[in-house]
Amino acid sequence: MIGYAFMGTAHSQAWRTVNRVFDLPMQARMAVVCGRGEAKVAEAAAQLGWQEHTSDWRALVARDDVDLIDICTPGDSHAEIAIAALDAGKHVLCEKPLANTLDEAQAMAAAAARAAALGVRSMCGFNYRRVPAVSLMRRMIAEGRLGEIRHVRAVYLQDWITDPEFPLVWRLQKDKAGSGALGDIGAHIIDLTQYVVGQRIAGVSALTETFVKHRPLPGASSGLSAAASDGSGGGPAGRGEVTVDDAALFLARLDGGAIATYEATRFATGRKNGLRVEINGSRGSLVFDFERMNELEFYDATLPAAEQGFTRILVTEPTHPYMSGWWPPGHLIGYEHSFTHQARDLIEAIATGADVAPSFADALQVQLVLDAVVRSAQLGSTWLEVKSAPTEAIA
Repeated sequence: MIGYAFMGTAHSQAWRTVNRVFDLPMQARMAVVCGRGEAKVAEAAAQLGWQEHTSDWRALVARDDVDLIDICTPGDSHAEIAIAALDAGKHVLCEKPLANTLDEAQAMAAAAARAAALGVRSMCGFNYRRVPAVSLMRRMIAEGRLGEIRHVRAVYLQDWITDPEFPLVWRLQKDKAGSGALGDIGAHIIDLTQYVVGQRIAGVSALTETFVKHRPLPGASSGLSAAASDGSGGGPAGRGEVTVDDAALFLARLDGGAIATYEATRFATGRKNGLRVEINGSRGSLVFDFERMNELEFYDATLPAAEQGFTRILVTEPTHPYMSGWWPPGHLIGYEHSFTHQARDLIEAIATGADVAPSFADALQVQLVLDAVVRSAQLGSTWLEVKSAPTEAIA
C-alpha cells in the first residue's frame, strides 16, 4: 500500500479484516506500506498491521513478492504509480478520483487495458458502491421496481472548511488534488448514481464557486483536521491561494432519458458527511442517505392508494448484498465495512479471473463527467455533451 493517512487507514482496516469475515479463495498478506517519511511510515506500519515499510514506491513496485499495489496517495501521483505497477504486472487498487486530469485518466485506462490482456486486474476505489443498501438499490432498479427512471437527485455535503482560517491543505491545491469538492466528493455521487441506475451522464450544465480565496499555510498536519502554520511566508499575511472549487452544482441528462441534479460542497454548515441520493421512477422511488446507511426508503406506486407511503427497509438480512459475512439481522455495520467489501470483491476477481468493477474504464467515465463540469462552469454554465469512455464504462 502506498500512502497511509485517512484512506490508507481505512484500506488497512479492510485488508486486516477481509479474510476473517469472508471465505475467499485467496489470502491477503499485508506485506509492505510505503510513505515519504521513514519515521512516520514506520510508525504507520506498526499501527496499521503491515509487515514492512519503505519510502521508495518504485522499489516496492519492483518487488517479486508483491502481487497487488493499493494506491492511497493524493491524485497527483496516481497516474505515475498505477501505470508503473500495471506495466510491472501488478494488480492495482487506486483511490478515487482516478486522476487529476483527463489525459492522466485516459493513460491509466489504456495501461489497465494492456494489463487486462495479460490477466492483471485494476479497480478504482469508489467504496460507496459497496454499502449493502446501495447495492440493494441497484438490484431493485435493475429488477424494474421503479419502472422508467425519470429523476436522479444527488447531493454530497460536508462542512470541514467553512472556517476561513482552516489551513491550505493539499485538498485545496489544484496541482495536488485536481479539483475541490467536485473531484473529492462529487466524483462519488457521479459514480454512485451511474452505478445504481445503469445509465451514464450524457450532458451537463454546471457552476462552481470558491468562497474563501486565500487560507493560512498548513502546519505539520495536512489532513481533514489540520492546523495552520505560524503565519510566516506565503501570500498575503502568510496565506496561500485556494486553487480549487469549494462547491460544484450541475444539471445533467442521462443517456437513458432521466434528468438529474448534483451538488457537492464542503461549505454546508452542519453537514459532516451528508451523502443522499433519490431516484424517482414511473413505478416508485428509492432514497439512500449515508447518515442512515443501513436503510433504504422505498415508495411503491403500484400498491393501492390506501397502502402507499415510503417504507423503511433495514438492510441487514443475510440475503442482502454482503451481509452474509456479518452479524445477525438488525445488527448494523458502518463506514469501514464498505472498504472490506471492496477488498473482498477485488480478491475474488483476481482469484477467479473475473472482471472488476468499478474498472479504470468506469473511473474514466467519471473523469469525463468531471472534465465536462469544469469546462461548462468556465463557459458560464454552457450545456456540454459528455463523451463516452472508449470501452464499456457502466459495470
